[in-house]
Amino acid sequence: MKPMPMYEKQSRKWPLLFLFSTSILIMMMGVICSLKWGQAQVSWRTLLEALTYQGSDKAHLYIQTLRLPRAIMACIVGMQLALAGLLTQLTTKNPLASPHIFGINAGAALAVVVGLVALPHFGNIGLIGFAFVGAALSALLIWSLAGTGRQQYVRLALAGITIHFLMSSLTEGFIIMNQHATDSMIFWLVGSLNQAAWTEVRIILPFFVGGMVLFSFMLPSFKLLLMDDDIAAGLGQRVNLVRGISILLVILLAGSAVALCGPIGFVCLLVPHMARAMVGNNLTILGPLTALLGGNLLLYADFLSRFIAFPFESPVGIVTSAIGAPYFIYLARKQGGVR
Repeated sequence: MKPMPMYEKQSRKWPLLFLFSTSILIMMMGVICSLKWGQAQVSWRTLLEALTYQGSDKAHLYIQTLRLPRAIMACIVGMQLALAGLLTQLTTKNPLASPHIFGINAGAALAVVVGLVALPHFGNIGLIGFAFVGAALSALLIWSLAGTGRQQYVRLALAGITIHFLMSSLTEGFIIMNQHATDSMIFWLVGSLNQAAWTEVRIILPFFVGGMVLFSFMLPSFKLLLMDDDIAAGLGQRVNLVRGISILLVILLAGSAVALCGPIGFVCLLVPHMARAMVGNNLTILGPLTALLGGNLLLYADFLSRFIAFPFESPVGIVTSAIGAPYFIYLARKQGGVR
């Protein structure tokens, strides 16, 4: 392959810079919208005073302790879910794959519900531990059912969907049998950021930073997942090791997000395709853009969810499902497959 001429590199640099700058600007605007509008009316002056900590009355505290951590949580969780979806699609070589559809989110949700019923006094850290165990067990079960061979990736899809429905049914069964302990879980199971506070932000931040660092460190190796397994193995690459690390990273990113905000649907599936349509399969660019778009999607979806049944709150999962379900049908029916 001939090296790209310098003028072509320069011609690509500016559109990419504009794309990333626009994505960051849109995210900043989304944070401002999330802080400004909602159940309570907030003036621009009050908003500025709250952000600069120049006041401490009820309105300022409302922004500082409720709306600001919720907006930050939406950005973080959206980034984590989007990257988890991208890695799932690369690992399974299935453009319609995601932790949600493949049962990983459902396994994490089941484990959290079981933890709440069996150990109701467990804190959020304990719930994250339960979520990791549930996600890991689901992933192991799916891969064991898929087996090996050329049809492995087809069987992965079938096993993932099967485990998803199994775990979801068990979760609903636990809720029905333990309604007194799980009444507050209804919003969470649809996917909700309503209860996000600084405590949740501090809990998820190490998982977010650790996941981003590991993703950046492994980015050159993850490019192997774009290649055919036989070709990569023929080049002497450790494909199975890279795939294993990818699955662990999916569990880390998706498990911590599900434990705190519930199994928010379709962000994992939708965002990687949006990013891929803009920049192609260059992972060096695709990864960061996927994260930015994921944060933007969940941030604006959470903002819109406040007005569905205004002045009452609605789960953000309603908005992401309303957007993602038609898009999933489009991808599934698209002639010639998806990129």
